[in-house]
Amino acid sequence: MDKKVGVLLVHGMGSVADDFAHDTIQELREKISGKGLNREDIAWQSVYWAPILSPRETQLWVDLSAEHDLNWAKLRKFFVNAFGSSTAYHSRKECFDDFYGRVHGTVHDSIKELQLKLGGHDKPLVVIAHSLGSVIMSDYIWDRQNKKDEARFGASRFERMETLSGMVTLGSNIPLFTLACDPVTSIKFPPPELPEKLKKRAKWLNLYDADDVLGWPLKPLSPSYAEAVTEDMEVNVGNILTSWNPANHAGYWTDDSVIKPAAYLIATILEASQAG
Repeated sequence: MDKKVGVLLVHGMGSVADDFAHDTIQELREKISGKGLNREDIAWQSVYWAPILSPRETQLWVDLSAEHDLNWAKLRKFFVNAFGSSTAYHSRKECFDDFYGRVHGTVHDSIKELQLKLGGHDKPLVVIAHSLGSVIMSDYIWDRQNKKDEARFGASRFERMETLSGMVTLGSNIPLFTLACDPVTSIKFPPPELPEKLKKRAKWLNLYDADDVLGWPLKPLSPSYAEAVTEDMEVNVGNILTSWNPANHAGYWTDDSVIKPAAYLIATILEASQAG
């Protein structure tokens, strides 16, 4: 069947399984079917970059904790995962063999896989990215829009992110990575190359929980973010044990307050792609 829209799902920091997107995809498919649309028109692809960083994080935790009785062990391990990932990812990013380059290589491989599922065509793309994954995708899109490594990453409009029609960022850490930036400048969204019928429907939704210390609104960052981000949406994610505390950072993927607006956006882009 000819797929009409591609959805790319990108995980964030912490311990993540390779099937992290499975339940999210199933719930989104159900919601889209409930809107009277054909869910088979959508191709799905996850980006699993954790294996690049997680072995070193695990070893660091073992080295630091094996012979010491540390208090707040779970919280400490969370910080090792959170700040270990972000520090390693942004270290020496001018070299392609560093973590930054390797993570972006994994993103690109996943984008190419998604395009194959779309028959090799430059179809509309929706990105759903959590936590550090939103930083990774913002960096990736920025690099494509500024023609960095164009020979490696720029073979098609789809790979250059010129068909990006929807963004959903979940518990985004982007503000924490802007401290060294002056001015603070957003990616161009929607991309200038996007067809007008898709530009009219394109949205960047940034979902954050006020109890999530790693998730932030984006529009206040700068005028360019205020223009690019359609809406900062405060949500309440997690369950009765986590929704009120920082542990809810991992609770976005299958929460109904996330699934509903994400499914609506995908459905809107699907309808626009079919319009004459």
